Amino acid sequence: MPEGNDSSGESRSGDGDSSSPALWRVLWRAIRAFFRGPDHDQSLRAQIEEAIDEHEGEVHHHSKGNGDLVPLERQMLRNLLHFSEHDADDVAIPRGEIIAIPAAASFEELVAAFAENGHSRMPVYGESLDEIVGMIHVKDVFAIVAGMLLSGKQPPKDWTSLMRQPLFVPQARGALDVLADMRSRRTHLAVVIDEYSGTDGIITIEDLVEEIIGEIEDEHDDAPQELLRRIDPDTWDADARAELDDVAETVDPRLAEVEEDVDTLGGLAVVLAGEVPPVGRVLEHASGWLLEVTGGDERRLTRLRLHAPQAAETEAE
Repeated sequence: MPEGNDSSGESRSGDGDSSSPALWRVLWRAIRAFFRGPDHDQSLRAQIEEAIDEHEGEVHHHSKGNGDLVPLERQMLRNLLHFSEHDADDVAIPRGEIIAIPAAASFEELVAAFAENGHSRMPVYGESLDEIVGMIHVKDVFAIVAGMLLSGKQPPKDWTSLMRQPLFVPQARGALDVLADMRSRRTHLAVVIDEYSGTDGIITIEDLVEEIIGEIEDEHDDAPQELLRRIDPDTWDADARAELDDVAETVDPRLAEVEEDVDTLGGLAVVLAGEVPPVGRVLEHASGWLLEVTGGDERRLTRLRLHAPQAAETEAE
């Protein structure tokens, strides 16, 4: 159906020009349909994306008046059309970035963890992060803290009674299915499990929504930081969350050559050490690069320093 025509047969712009872009688009679609033949069967998804492509680059100064989609709406539609192509592993917060609390922590440590990280929910684990036993919601903790301040109540000896049950999903479960699961279970946090029943990552409702509308920043989010910063010709300061693809492009492509399924620099360090290495540990990559752990704790790494292979050693070889 030609776009921009009203009942009087005039275009929305009011010029009535038969050579308008809308008419040319209709003619072009007809020509393509002729050459494709009657057997061509295009899915609704493909038809919608094709229609969006035809409008790409157009600027509508009066989009609200003529009903056309603005660029942001077109991008959101694209994201929505491809949302079902993602699986849980694609949208999850990786294991190395999970903020969790051990079930053995005291109530004071629990409150401090919420205060420090600004999250509304945190997974609770037993012996290790691979043993998620529940999740804790900040509003349940706040009710107790309020009672302590206002009425002088004592903190609970066992706060794990406040835990709620998260959703557990395999890596390969579709993102759309995860969203449906979270809606039906009325839970806003899912734990992604790998093939060995270990914790691969976590997914929140916000993560799923961001796949459609883009990044959501709030007052608790830190300002964007440089994940890779060159200190001198042979030294880099790096965030453990830096993607190996970015490290390969910016620092050295050999650092991304790893057989194990890891995506981040922190994951690479864990693979090289066979554990979460402590601060101060220096790990040697097969390429000769040295990875020095400069930040983190017993559960995760936060920062590393990359030292280039020594020129003298290279010449000696």
